Amino acid sequence: MRLSLQETTDPRVYDDAVRSLPITSALQGWGYGEARRTLGQTPARYLITADGRTVGALQLIRKRLVPGFSTLYAPRGPALESLDLLPAVADAVKKVARPGDALLKIEPPVPFLADDSVVLPESYGPFRRAESEQPEHTIVADLTRSEDELFAGLHSMARRNVRTAQKMGVVAGRDDDFEAFWEIFTATNERAQLGAFPRAYYETMLREGNAYGGEAYIVLSRVEGRALAGGFFLAMGKGTYYLFGGSIRDDRTNADGSPLKDAKAPDAFYWNAMLDAKRRGYELFDFWGIPRQLDEAKHSFGVFKMKLKFSEQRVWYPAYDLNLNPAAPAIVKALRWRKTQNNLRKRGSADDVL
Repeated sequence: MRLSLQETTDPRVYDDAVRSLPITSALQGWGYGEARRTLGQTPARYLITADGRTVGALQLIRKRLVPGFSTLYAPRGPALESLDLLPAVADAVKKVARPGDALLKIEPPVPFLADDSVVLPESYGPFRRAESEQPEHTIVADLTRSEDELFAGLHSMARRNVRTAQKMGVVAGRDDDFEAFWEIFTATNERAQLGAFPRAYYETMLREGNAYGGEAYIVLSRVEGRALAGGFFLAMGKGTYYLFGGSIRDDRTNADGSPLKDAKAPDAFYWNAMLDAKRRGYELFDFWGIPRQLDEAKHSFGVFKMKLKFSEQRVWYPAYDLNLNPAAPAIVKALRWRKTQNNLRKRGSADDVL
């Protein structure tokens, strides 16, 4: 099949296409691309057509490397009717790529069960399996089940902690307090030695993610009015994605200075975020990012154990590269080296966070 890429500058037309496709992700939405723009990256949006019919949508983020060279990146994309279209997508992208575009990275938004019996595709036509930019390994929850079924599927510790939070008056749900989220997010990143983008990146995603048909929102878990846990979600179509968040310590004390019983605010956050998404019609809840390799000494292991209490459905989102010019292999090596050096400088470890 021969496909064409028709560039569009109409955010509503583009997001309507992304939202309606069966294989899709909120990261292909207009708002995510605008957030990337704050980092000096340039989004371009295309409708993928065949015989005059829209069969996909593609947001390409052009990232300038050095003068004369750039890469193209489709975050958790492209959005498509079928993965069978991917080989033809490669041919279509080659026609719109610039001479300095050395590499295209895609992350088809179809999860594969993390099971030893599941074999991940090594290629789709000219696309070859490669390192992902978004977390490749994650946990998802099926929200089509009833609330009782969802609760019964939680780990016994999660069920106990959710009940404790309810008894202690924890209130969790959607919240407009960006400052409270930012305090939690910043404290978590500093504690775990994680990196973060400038504040404008998250503010832009929150504003633009809500503008054209998708949703960007914050869920906070409060104890006596103070937000102790929370997260930032980007949603579109049938899925919502927990992209950023964290928690701070419950340091409340009794009159004699002794610590009060932990109110389990993080557990209340996760459970109520799942309920909120279900009640608004979302079917997929993506907890976003768990370690490829488990190491109990790392912060990421604790994150993994927390998410695992709320769903045990571990999946892979493999990525694929397409070389657009002969410089691509050298550029891939240089990007890996740069990422390693950033990890060493920021966290003292060459390992990726996830």
